[in-house]
Amino acid sequence: MRVEVIDYRDNWQAVKNAALNTIGKDNGKYPSPEWKRKILLAEHSPIRLLEFTIRIEDIPSWVSVHLVRHKIGVEHFVKTQRTDRTGIDRNNLPQSNPVTHTMRINAQALIAISRKRLCSQASKETREVWKAVIDAIAQYEPEIASVCVPECVYRGFCPEMQKCGYSTSDTGREARIEYVEGNGVLNPYKSSEGVKRDLETIRKAGVRCCGTCHYYRIWNGVCVNGSSDYVADFVSLDFECEHWEEMKNA
Repeated sequence: MRVEVIDYRDNWQAVKNAALNTIGKDNGKYPSPEWKRKILLAEHSPIRLLEFTIRIEDIPSWVSVHLVRHKIGVEHFVKTQRTDRTGIDRNNLPQSNPVTHTMRINAQALIAISRKRLCSQASKETREVWKAVIDAIAQYEPEIASVCVPECVYRGFCPEMQKCGYSTSDTGREARIEYVEGNGVLNPYKSSEGVKRDLETIRKAGVRCCGTCHYYRIWNGVCVNGSSDYVADFVSLDFECEHWEEMKNA
């Protein structure tokens, strides 16, 4: 199997402009990583302007059928198995016969498909293929990859009739916290210990940034300073702004 992003254009400026237009504002500056993750979590309509063309080579035909079942925000183009096109009697081809599956897909569809195909109730082979797709997306847009999670992480509970137990495990709970809060950093796969190490480094250096600001909430990575343009936004530990204030209990 081989997964490749064969077409992607950074369209974040259009996403930002569309979002501002909905609230009667002019075009804004290119969005920060924190803003990107915030609108992706909110799943507001402008994220549909982010599109990828992805080619998946040599996957079983039956796995391709699983992906084709998803129809909103995605178009599928699958290598034919027609007898008159290939010269091989398709009635003699097994379901495991490899095909090339190309799709044109937007960010919201990536999130929606991940909810089902990263779930343990999906077949192991299909999960592996979809995980490879998200890994490929992460090379271009890590913020999008960070919000592509299985259903139980997305919803906070397992809605399946047959449950695997992941949602109530320590690992599952940690994944949910990281998805919602981002651990105060952009990379949701970073451990809590990693965040603590980053914070310790910043504070020792005495940097005037969010990690040392009175109005920054470490536990969810959000600014609560009403005077700042970034109030209620997800911001990273090392972000700096003019409204910084020293921690009162430092």
